[in-house]
Formats: sequence, C-alpha cells, structure tokens
Amino acid sequence: MVIPQSPGLLQATRPDAVGPGLRRQLIDCWVAVANAGGAVIAAGFPMPPVSEREVAPVADRLIAGLEPDRSRILMAAYGDALAGWLVLRRDPHPLIAHCGVVNHVQTHPAFRGRGIGAALMERVRVVAREEMGLERLQLSARSGLGLEEFYRRLGWVEVGRWPGALRVAPGDDRDDILMGISL
Repeated sequence: MVIPQSPGLLQATRPDAVGPGLRRQLIDCWVAVANAGGAVIAAGFPMPPVSEREVAPVADRLIAGLEPDRSRILMAAYGDALAGWLVLRRDPHPLIAHCGVVNHVQTHPAFRGRGIGAALMERVRVVAREEMGLERLQLSARSGLGLEEFYRRLGWVEVGRWPGALRVAPGDDRDDILMGISL
C-alpha cells in the first residue's frame, strides 16, 4: 500500500456530518493521544490513562455542538484513516465574535512526524478567515512539551502565560501558555 505524501483535509460543520465510523475514529484518536501524553485533556476527562468510556461523552457533546458559524472539527486523513483533528470555535458574544479559539489539536501517534499538526494549523487559518470571517485566533498550550515552539514556527505569538496553572500530576505544575495569531 502506498501512503500519500500529504493528508486529505476535511471538516465537519454539523452533527450529522459525523457518522458512526468517524465518531469512532475521533474517539480512538483522542484516547491514543491523551494516553501518549498529549496535551488534550478536556473538561470531563480524568487524568490519563483514559478510555472510550471517559472520552465518548465529551466527544459526543463536542459533535452535538457543531454549527457552521460557531464550531467546526477540522480533520486530516490518509485514505479512510483519521490522522489528526482539531476544533475551531467562535463565541457569539459581540465583543469577541471576531476571534476564534482553536482547541484539542492532536495527531494520532501512528501518524506523527508527517506534518499533520502543521497541515491542520495552516488549514484552520484559512477556514477561520475565509469561511467564518474571523480576524484572530487564540489557543492555550501546556508548557513542558515543546508546543509553544511548534506554534511559533507556524506564526503564532505568545500573548500571555499563567505560571503553574496546569497540574499534570502532584508536584508537576505547568504553565498555561496563551498564544494568538492575526488572520
């Protein structure tokens, strides 16, 4: 089997766009990434290890909230295999409706090192600007994993830091790094 050089980039903008097979792959990816040490711990998750039992309800809430103007899932795939995904959200409050938030950026461990994360982050800028009319994006990254350097290479700028805000384990507090980019 020949694996293409670049992933196919897709998006889901409504709950009905996420069928059972795609839902399964989103959950499986999230479980694999969280258990591999990825910084994708969502509200409602225990600390890793996690299983489908903990991840599925959170994924289902995320999928149920998809709406073209407010929340989308961007995905990268090789053939039928989900390689990574992220969430792009907009808050409808008029003071910040021009800004979007990127969450849950993840690449399945089996596909790491192929540029999946960079491809998703480049695509989210285009979708945010051209399809959602956003002017700025922000994200939050956990320190200690090299994430801030990854995002800097893609043009993101650190706009703030909350020292010790993230408790990964007893005695292991990490900074919450706030990053932004103008579109």
